[in-house]
Amino acid sequence: MTRDGGATKLTDVVRLMRVNRLGQGVDATGRLAPEALQRTFEAADEYAALIREHGAEHIRFVATSASRDAENRAEFTAGIRERLGVEPEVISGDEEAALSFAGATSVLGSDNGAKTLVVDLGGGSTEFVLGTSDTVLAAKSTDMGCVRFTERHLTSNPPTEAQIALARGDVLDMIARVLSTVPLAEADRLVGVAGTITTVTAHALSLPEYSAEAIHGTELDISRIDQAAAELLHMDRDERAALPYMHPGRVDVIGAGALIWQTIVDRVSELTDGRVSSAITSEHDILDGIALSAAR
Repeated sequence: MTRDGGATKLTDVVRLMRVNRLGQGVDATGRLAPEALQRTFEAADEYAALIREHGAEHIRFVATSASRDAENRAEFTAGIRERLGVEPEVISGDEEAALSFAGATSVLGSDNGAKTLVVDLGGGSTEFVLGTSDTVLAAKSTDMGCVRFTERHLTSNPPTEAQIALARGDVLDMIARVLSTVPLAEADRLVGVAGTITTVTAHALSLPEYSAEAIHGTELDISRIDQAAAELLHMDRDERAALPYMHPGRVDVIGAGALIWQTIVDRVSELTDGRVSSAITSEHDILDGIALSAAR
């Protein structure tokens, strides 16, 4: 961590992403599945080893949508406490939104007073945050994510048109609820974060492999996002798995995530009368927001 003119700058020592799908089945059962807990604990063991190796002095563990909704979350928190020696913080949707905004905007540069809408599209929830470079103006967390919507709607391989229509209608309903809290029509630019959106961007760029450097900061117009998202949505599982930039843990849920992102982008463009005609992809997200909060 360094400070530049009062701003905190982060430098990655090790940056890992593990798609554990902790929220598997939570939407239907209200409980964290044993196999999802096992995957998460295995990742925590790996992180514990890295923490020891690099001598980290402070640990903050943040848990989001799946753990908020699960009635057996005590089993999850006990397992993390045993492995990392810290109490997992099951944060609210509002705090999740604020952390995502802080992480995404920390590397975007000056906005000259423009209002930025950050959308963090996760497995169980999606956060909408409107703000300027130093102020969150409004935020809303929704129970809408790629895992939740795959299990709720897109159950065929590939999904049927009827399933897609119901899912899209559900996304539009969620956006309508967001409008009561977040004035999306005031957005001057749109930034998307998290794995679904970076994967849609990788597909739009036809990357030969996943490259955070190539993806970060990419600005795509709506037509390219629509095309890439539609292609991912209509592929079958084998076609998605064969894509060189597709994380194995995202193969089953990227279709729903792509549909959600496409629908959000299109609706924001409509609400802003076309002022927002593109979206920027950021590889910096809630993880950076958490690290900044710990550094402070």
